[in-house]
Formats: sequence, C-alpha cells, structure tokens
Amino acid sequence: MSPKTDGFIFIFSSPSGAGKTTLVKLVSKNKNFITSISHTTRKPRSNEINGKDYYFVDQETFQDLIKQEEFLEYAKVFNNYYGTSKKPVIKNLLDGKNVLFDIDWQGSKQIKSKNINFNIFSFFVLPPSREVLFDRLSNRDMKDKLIASERMKEFYKDLKHWIDYDYVVINDDLKNCYKEIIDIIEDVVISKKKINFDKKLIEEHVKKLIS
Repeated sequence: MSPKTDGFIFIFSSPSGAGKTTLVKLVSKNKNFITSISHTTRKPRSNEINGKDYYFVDQETFQDLIKQEEFLEYAKVFNNYYGTSKKPVIKNLLDGKNVLFDIDWQGSKQIKSKNINFNIFSFFVLPPSREVLFDRLSNRDMKDKLIASERMKEFYKDLKHWIDYDYVVINDDLKNCYKEIIDIIEDVVISKKKINFDKKLIEEHVKKLIS
C-alpha cells in the first residue's frame, strides 16, 4: 500500500462572469477533488442551494465567525462578505483530497500569505472579450443590465491581478479551457512544481480587454 499524501490546494479566480465557477464545478467531478464551500452574506440566486453552493448567513453571523478566526480567507465583494472555513479544508487536505477554491483575488492573496504546509497552485480565468463578459453578466438571474454595468466597472480592477497567479487561461471555449486546466493540474500533481505558460499571449489578450 502506498503512503497517503496530502492533497493540493487549487485556487480559481476571475473577474465576475468569466466562467470560473462553471470550470470549478467541472474540475470537481474528477476523482479526489472537492470544492470548498464558502460562507456568504449575499442572497442566494434562484438556482443556488444552501450548503451545496454556499452557506448563506446574515452579517451578524459572518462577523462572529471572523472574531472566532474560523476563516482561512474572507473578503468583501460587491457589498457582500465571502469566506472559507479552515477546519473542513484542512481535514480534506490531510485526507488526501485536492481542494478547489472559487474565490476572488483578495481571498487568494490571503491563503497564499498563510503559513500552511500544503502545495498551492492558482489559476486566473479571463473572458474572451468584454462584450462576451457583459452578455454573460446580463444573462444571469439579474433584474436589469444596471447590475452588469456595475460589475463591469470592477472588471478592470480585478483584471490587473492576473499577474499574481501561477496560471492564466482564456475561457473562449468551455470544453477547451477545461481540458487545458486538467492538463496543467495533471502535470502539477506529478511534478509538484509550477509549469510555465505563455505569458506573452496573456499580456496581449489583457491589452485587448482593457483597450
């Protein structure tokens, strides 16, 4: 019997609407992968289930959890709090499961700054264009395009953080993007080290997104 090894932490971040949540759900279907479930103070969308997609709590409960130092990371995004509990994440990692994080750049920065003895690799997901991103945001369960417009303002702030990630992928085709991520993860798990990606290509794409 081979000795049990700890799991890996895989962080996924992106501007809102770039498709990271869908990609994380696809990756989580693979053997030995589990998605961390965040607490949030925002209201659930029509297709979301408490305890499966998020733990939906009020502001007071969330603040109590902060005081109790229950979170591995937390952040305020679009006037709502999001945070990941430490205990279930560490338990899953010690059990050899790879834990997926669907979080923003603030949460990613916090996890990387923590002194935890687990391998951490991070992905930043980019949309193919601003137009596609706006369409995705507008087609969500939202009241009108005003909310999408507000999130587009945050897009430029989020975008500049791509440079802080180990890997950057462009979600221009969901199937291809997913395959690219899986190929990278398989290489990472085998080699246990960072693998280079085409940074020049990403730089050119980012320039198009902000121009």
